[in-house]
Amino acid sequence: MGRLSFLWAFLIIGCFNSFGQSTQSDKDWKLVWADEFETAGPPNPKNWKFETGFVRNHEIQWYQPDNAFCENGFLIIEGRREQKPNPTYQANSSNWQTNRPTIDYTSSSLHTNGLHSWQYGRFEMRGRIETKSGLWPAFWTLGVKGEWPANGEIDIMEYYRNMLLANVAWATGKRYTAEWRSTKKPMASFNDPDWSKKFHVWRMDWDETAIRLYVDDTLLNTVMLSETINKDGTSINPFRQPHYLLVNLAIGGDNGGDPSTTSFPSRYEIDYVRVYQKR
Repeated sequence: MGRLSFLWAFLIIGCFNSFGQSTQSDKDWKLVWADEFETAGPPNPKNWKFETGFVRNHEIQWYQPDNAFCENGFLIIEGRREQKPNPTYQANSSNWQTNRPTIDYTSSSLHTNGLHSWQYGRFEMRGRIETKSGLWPAFWTLGVKGEWPANGEIDIMEYYRNMLLANVAWATGKRYTAEWRSTKKPMASFNDPDWSKKFHVWRMDWDETAIRLYVDDTLLNTVMLSETINKDGTSINPFRQPHYLLVNLAIGGDNGGDPSTTSFPSRYEIDYVRVYQKR
């Protein structure tokens, strides 16, 4: 059965088991949003917007829409080694985004901010990531209100430097400095030399009490909302507000590592992104 037909079957009978991926109490959840990427070409603009340029973490990729496209029922985010002039370049600038005369790598970052956001639920992505040096794919959320990290960040999936990560972050008393609750799982711990050749399912279950992050039904991280209070003087809990989704492939930067020996293009392939909420 095709993915689209399978989705319709779920909507009709109210029960869903995604590609053999068992989940607890499926009858308790209803699908509220999904992108199955069935239509070839650019991603659906009703679901996704793009970040552009050099954005964060001193990463060396230039984000542009051209590197994201739907093909054979998958969203492809393609990292490329290609050189072009930096349109924001300023001679003698001290800003990392404007002081480099050329762009040496390109990629894409997509998000649902201003289109779709949700407070609590089950967030799920089936995808395949390359684990080469310098690559930094992610599936994550940010809160709709507040500057980072006071808006709250949840990294349902993040990979770099031979580690798979599952993180939650919120504000400390120092501006732009986060309090992190992180789990780092070495890739060697999977005991599977073909792990990166396979598709995997990343999932977040988020409710009024906790955030739980999984890969292939294995729990990686649990963070209780009783501890996620911003320490910036506001006492706001950024995980008691709607969050929007992001999917991106970063290259290099503060955490990504050195991509100089990595072959390009590289691909982050996404089969689907789905959001469920309690009935």
